[in-house]
Amino acid sequence: MIKYPIILINFKAYRESSGKKAVELAKIAEKVWKETGVTIGVAPQLTDLGVVAREVEIPVFAQHADAVEPGSATGHVTLEAIKDAGAIGTMLNHSERRIRADQVDFLVKKARKLNLVTVVCSNTPEVTAAMASLSPDMVAIEPPELIGTGIPVSKAKPEIVLNSVKLVEKVNPEVKVLCGAGITTGDDVEAAINLGTVGVLLASGVVKAKDWYSAIMNLVKPLLK
Repeated sequence: MIKYPIILINFKAYRESSGKKAVELAKIAEKVWKETGVTIGVAPQLTDLGVVAREVEIPVFAQHADAVEPGSATGHVTLEAIKDAGAIGTMLNHSERRIRADQVDFLVKKARKLNLVTVVCSNTPEVTAAMASLSPDMVAIEPPELIGTGIPVSKAKPEIVLNSVKLVEKVNPEVKVLCGAGITTGDDVEAAINLGTVGVLLASGVVKAKDWYSAIMNLVKPLLK
């Protein structure tokens, strides 16, 4: 379902990537994919999920899902609703939206039954390994202290990425590893790939850029060599 490597852009709740701007950014990401063949995924806010998914052909992910069944669950978002909106999967357990391990387990198992892709975020190699044991499609190692800093974990703390990759290979070699936190340039992406990951998860490095197309294209260039 997913062709690797992948660059997954988290829109977070930034005004720069909300509403009509969410569609605009997603279409620019799609343009880069069409020109390069490199997989670009996007994760817009839940309120924009359906309209973005209808407008583009690239992978669209939810930023979060709740561990509930459809029914009396006001204010919650089910995996079924995410699939109905047209998304191919969801992120889980981002540092800004932590959930319990048992909830991750519930959601990963249910997502698999619904043919949805799961990307589970983590903050240390040990937690990454624990999340990998639950068999999501991908885990994303993101030390929270580096998120949004512009200081890439792949360079500042490469041992965290290396140790995560090694532990995941031991626990469940089928799970792919992404690298997040501080990713902003093509050099950061190249460093992440060289450490054994299959791609990156980032947000402000693209969303806050003055030129979205140039920012995404810069990330992709090392993958074209």
